[in-house]
Amino acid sequence: MSVFKKLRNEYVIWHANRVKLPKFTPSIFVRKKVIFSGRVQKVGFRLETYCIARRMKLTGCVKNLKDGSVEAELQGEESHIDFLISCMRSLKRASVKKMTVINMPFREGEESFTIVE
Repeated sequence: MSVFKKLRNEYVIWHANRVKLPKFTPSIFVRKKVIFSGRVQKVGFRLETYCIARRMKLTGCVKNLKDGSVEAELQGEESHIDFLISCMRSLKRASVKKMTVINMPFREGEESFTIVE
């Protein structure tokens, strides 16, 4: 791993751990696929999504797509998912130009959140 990438990853983790999580009102459990387009690759977008999702106990995965966008499948309380989407849209290192949200069927038994390489 390059020195630059290691430093960026350390910064991303530090930044994600500083995001203040609000007091959430309990909400229904859902699964959503979100595709973020714009300048979202090579800026720590997946790692930031992963760190915040894990803090909020969401499950699913996040991966880069060949067209330069990032796809996240997020499962958990809807208020938590909406907060994560809002965080990622406002990320200063990235520039989300377009976002597509698709409701998906809930996946029973999923227990973790992963970054797909």
